[in-house]
Amino acid sequence: IKGTISIPNDFTRRIVVLGKTGAGKSSLANTLLGENVCKPDDSAVSGTSRCQAESRTVNGRSIKLIDTPGFFDTMRSEEVMKVEIMKCIIESAPGPHAFMIVLKVDKYTKQEMEIINKLTEYFSDEALRFATVLFTHGDQLLEGTTIEEFVSKSPDLNELVKKCGNRCNVIDNKYWKNRLDGYRSNKFQVKEILNTIDKIIEENGRKHYTNKVLETMSRELEEE
Repeated sequence: IKGTISIPNDFTRRIVVLGKTGAGKSSLANTLLGENVCKPDDSAVSGTSRCQAESRTVNGRSIKLIDTPGFFDTMRSEEVMKVEIMKCIIESAPGPHAFMIVLKVDKYTKQEMEIINKLTEYFSDEALRFATVLFTHGDQLLEGTTIEEFVSKSPDLNELVKKCGNRCNVIDNKYWKNRLDGYRSNKFQVKEILNTIDKIIEENGRKHYTNKVLETMSRELEEE
């Protein structure tokens, strides 16, 4: 049946988490994995400074989450970032099944737009076929508002989500932690996120993302 998700539970879903320092990438990783394995850092300078990969079974599904440095932070040089991106690609070898672009429920500024420019610069436009937008700080949503409604009010955000196959999800690493049901509960939202990941994998014929330039660069890096 069209639209039925039939990815086997033991199929390891390789997910690369992208976003600025302070967007809540590490806290998101901890929420998804159900334990504190990635150390969040609220400082605008450091945050996750190196690529970190963790494999777990979540809701019966096998996932490998690659938490990345703030790829889009201005404090880091292009050279440092390129090396970290290569490490990230090696961690997700032979390639990621999904990219999770992490943004806060907040105003969408030129800085956030730059994230997409950087993503397509490093990973190509093709990467957006494998991407979903994940909003953190869901508690900032007005009561009764869904993330889709929030997105629809911003033409720029709407355009971004459209480029990512109209896929978006929301989570709140702080206030929705202990709620067991309903839209504003992480238990509910983690299921939704995993369903989105499975949809991406299904829509791409279970193939992972590949990029010839990145493959060549990662080979050179491994040789070094």
